[in-house]
Amino acid sequence: MSAQPIGTPPPQLHDFDFLFGHWAVRHQRLKTRGVGADDWDVFAGTAFTEPRMGGLVNIEEHDCPERGWMGVALRAFDLVTGAWSIWWIGDRDGQLQPAVVGRFHEDGCRLEGPDADGGRPIIARYEWSRVHSGSPRWVQAFSYDGGVTWETNWVMDFTRTAS
Repeated sequence: MSAQPIGTPPPQLHDFDFLFGHWAVRHQRLKTRGVGADDWDVFAGTAFTEPRMGGLVNIEEHDCPERGWMGVALRAFDLVTGAWSIWWIGDRDGQLQPAVVGRFHEDGCRLEGPDADGGRPIIARYEWSRVHSGSPRWVQAFSYDGGVTWETNWVMDFTRTAS
């Protein structure tokens, strides 16, 4: 069976176009999660995002030399459900993490999925905002109680760079 090309590409294939290119990233990451702490680590990194397969997939590579790690976000658009999925792969273990899944709305998008934090089951949430501003923001939050409450534990502010 041969692959059938899609007809007219859905407009959602352009949802992440705002993120394509090179970025300086300001990270704010909670040092201690899940205990109500307020101990933020602030550091710099870079990111580069590019589309694949006509926008059906995109790849975002992060480099954080100040903290000694790199990682890749892999995003794919599901033509059947109309949802985006995002997986994370970090250089500390090289493992594909569970996907978060969601859709765009007027001001950004929200994606959620089951995961674990230090062996504790959680729901992970990624939210993109300011996607039309030229300085997008990504926020990660975890729920340890099935989605009743959320703790923001990572914020990334993006500033476009030449390369």
